[in-house]
Amino acid sequence: MLDPVTRPPGSLAPRCAQALLSPWSRLALLAVLLLAAATTVVLYEPQRLLSAGWPAQMSGVGAMVVFALAYGACTAALVPRPVLNLAAGALFGAQAGLGAAVAGTVLGAGISFTLGRVLGQGALRPLLRGRWLKAADGQLSRHGFRSMLAIRLFPGVPFAAANYCAAVSRMGYAPFLLATAIGTVPNTAAYVVAGSQAASPTSPTFLIAMGFIVVSGLAGATVAWRKRHGLRTSSDPAEGTDLAEPRPLAGAGAARER
Repeated sequence: MLDPVTRPPGSLAPRCAQALLSPWSRLALLAVLLLAAATTVVLYEPQRLLSAGWPAQMSGVGAMVVFALAYGACTAALVPRPVLNLAAGALFGAQAGLGAAVAGTVLGAGISFTLGRVLGQGALRPLLRGRWLKAADGQLSRHGFRSMLAIRLFPGVPFAAANYCAAVSRMGYAPFLLATAIGTVPNTAAYVVAGSQAASPTSPTFLIAMGFIVVSGLAGATVAWRKRHGLRTSSDPAEGTDLAEPRPLAGAGAARER
């Protein structure tokens, strides 16, 4: 009678670990985390806690630190930033509110970037085959700070989408966070100032802030529309050139005629 084949001890555990740590498993985990965050936002609306003055028992620097931490967690959970920026202005005023909002913005962007880099990059990078996707990836990988700064200055790209697109690219942490900290200041300041003047919506300060928000939004949409053509032309081959059938050399053609 033949003896049963014995498997080496511990052979199942490495296979399970390899399957759990595979790129697609990590991408599935990222999708589950984002879905859970979106569900939490819909059900509990954590932004209302911030706009209502939570935590009410704290004040000063401590309240700003707690607000920045909560802001970062909320942005990572896909809470819209304009709501949080308005709350920052209403709670802390223009200057202190801007500091807390920018700190929370950088924190939330760093959390999203880390999640996308660790859980999504391995599975999504092999899928970058389209012309636009390759062009965008090349811009973010080669000119990370400049490209991300332009994205943050013009609010044409959603905040969360920019975070995860940058995470899939080869952009480093330092240029991503620095461009986020600098590029989000103008638009964030406009919302914070509007929030600080929300009690007097007819005041010149409030009207100027709202006008800046509208103008920057229109400018961002215009730039995004024009950049679409730029990405297309940068990813297309040269006009009049067929890459599938390279042209023969002049010498080779002359030799065949002889």
